[in-house]
Amino acid sequence: MLHVETTETNCTIRFKDRIILKHTVDAPAIEVGRGTADFPERHGIFRIRETTREIVPLRSVDLLSGPTRPDTENDSAAIRFGDALTLSLQVRDGRLYVHTTDCEAGLNRFVLRIPSTRNEHIYGCGEQFSRLDLKGHRVPLFVQEQGVGRGKDLITLLANLSHGAGGNEWTTYFVQPTFVTSDHLFFHTDASAYAVFDFRKQGCSELEFWEVPGEIVIGVEADTPDTIGSLTDVLGRQPQLPEWTYDGVWLGVQGGTDLVQQKVKRAKTAGLQIGAVWAQDWEGRRITSFGKQLMWNWRYDENRYPDLPSCIASLREDGIRFLGYINPFLAIGTTNEEDAPVPDDFFYREAREKGYCVQHPDGSDYYTYITTFPAATIDLTNPEAFEWIKGIIKREMIGIGLSGWMADFGEYLPINSKVHSGEPPELVHNRYPALWARANYEALAETGTLGEIVFFMRAGFTGSSRWSTANWAGDQLVNWSRDDGLASVIPASISLGFCGVANFHSDIGGYTSVAYIKRSKELFMRWAEMSAFTPTMRSHEGNRPDDGWQFDSDDETLAHFARMSQIFTALKPYHVHCGNEYQRTGVPMIRHPFIHYENDPVCHRLTYQYLYGRDLMVAPVIRKGRRYVRCYLPDDEWVHLWTGTHYQGRRHHRVAAPMGQPAVFYRAGSPYADLFEKTGRSRG
Repeated sequence: MLHVETTETNCTIRFKDRIILKHTVDAPAIEVGRGTADFPERHGIFRIRETTREIVPLRSVDLLSGPTRPDTENDSAAIRFGDALTLSLQVRDGRLYVHTTDCEAGLNRFVLRIPSTRNEHIYGCGEQFSRLDLKGHRVPLFVQEQGVGRGKDLITLLANLSHGAGGNEWTTYFVQPTFVTSDHLFFHTDASAYAVFDFRKQGCSELEFWEVPGEIVIGVEADTPDTIGSLTDVLGRQPQLPEWTYDGVWLGVQGGTDLVQQKVKRAKTAGLQIGAVWAQDWEGRRITSFGKQLMWNWRYDENRYPDLPSCIASLREDGIRFLGYINPFLAIGTTNEEDAPVPDDFFYREAREKGYCVQHPDGSDYYTYITTFPAATIDLTNPEAFEWIKGIIKREMIGIGLSGWMADFGEYLPINSKVHSGEPPELVHNRYPALWARANYEALAETGTLGEIVFFMRAGFTGSSRWSTANWAGDQLVNWSRDDGLASVIPASISLGFCGVANFHSDIGGYTSVAYIKRSKELFMRWAEMSAFTPTMRSHEGNRPDDGWQFDSDDETLAHFARMSQIFTALKPYHVHCGNEYQRTGVPMIRHPFIHYENDPVCHRLTYQYLYGRDLMVAPVIRKGRRYVRCYLPDDEWVHLWTGTHYQGRRHHRVAAPMGQPAVFYRAGSPYADLFEKTGRSRG
């Protein structure tokens, strides 16, 4: 499998007959060096600036061990590059593992160039909202807020001018130094520092890390499904979602017991299938200039939700679960929405006394301003703090009957801070959301509730697919924008699928309302249509519920939402099948069409339609006022879900999409064709 050819200045490494690395004195494959940088942050957006940089190419090579003849193969080799480092190569489980050893002291810049073909398509690098095929682009990898607008429009300009929170087309909650190519190769590394993957050159991909990676894994397989399967064997796959996930909408409501019960009663009367109530303010609410936010006090609010455990039990008897909210911050003494004083919070007081928070270099607790109020960050590199927050989750959340929660944030670890492990914060920052996922995961595993309780996260990094039970897209604008609205969650879901994440959904209707941007009736209804064909349907009132259209703002919206929830629940056997397939093969539930139609070059141009499982093609309406979509159907026999009309594959089609009938097709040969026909005809 492994073939190495070296001279004093040249080196070629082949794996499974594929050139993995080609090094010459004129085109060195590796450069190393040293550098420093600043990481100024405002509202979760990091403006990263390199202040010093010294990079040198490693021109000479020396084969230390491995095949000594050009016509021989081996399962291992060691190659010395200059006087700086050694690459140790080993074939294991059909993959190539590369380790860096004997590194020159002080190196913190590493550039690796690997071959790339002209027509290659590249996917992954975490969650990408604006670009799907990364070939021809330069992709920075650093966990941070998604940003407001993320483009060159007015709202992004205003967000940057007022709070520095505008972001750009590459800012994202979830990054990962992982990609999959259309040539059936995957690349992954354990490096956690800031990185830039530059795919703009025709002949190579240039990968720069602000540390020397300890391990690189490369896979080469026969087709794309096998490539993704091999990669997810390395990364780990998310646990299977509990089947109650597919029993209805996770209804986002808040305001206290009485109001929640009123909304549930009205929704059920209208026919809405409710699997769970998601009350994010279970632990209290505060009013800020940004909108209605939460107290971040991780025990239930006895004023808003008196005797919440009994309320949870009552809902459960009616077949409805109760979901809450948590994040890795601790509230500082402040005031609640009635402007009544809240004492210095018990949890923060305990964490402060025990040294469980991220600190300034001088040893004082580091407070982060998320919108308008300060919060301390739990230091998850501290084993005692890690166990402490797990204990809170077990006692205050699992212990009172919660069936799940949003495990929010994870992007804010400041670089100019000090953590318990003693590591440089710039090496911990990207890893922090994976540590947060692991804390939640272990709380479930240790209470025997894994597989029954589910939590969902927006931030992520390597390890998240192993530890996070589900992910959602984060805080999109409540509008139609390509970079930060309804459309953006489609490439986000597909790109995460290439990085091991399958249990993905988005806030129905979006979240962020700012300035002149308010959620409309049409947007909410179209978002609900798309969400019926994802692993989870969950609504959100948004940051300014009184300004935006809600699921019950009028009878027509409620009836539409109820109907889409009925379609979602009718597809439960198919949801379960897709989840089982992911567990078995690693191929995500929401997937790029090219995965199954590799010989169709048109598929690589598709960004805003997706396969749900193998058998459903979904092309949501993503433009205001549209009653049709233009979509492409690859080489198969396709049946329109609502009318039963057959469509020819390998063609573009203009398809009517009236409200309530998004462009959805199923493969005529699907084993679930009868289910699809029954679902579409009965509710078409």
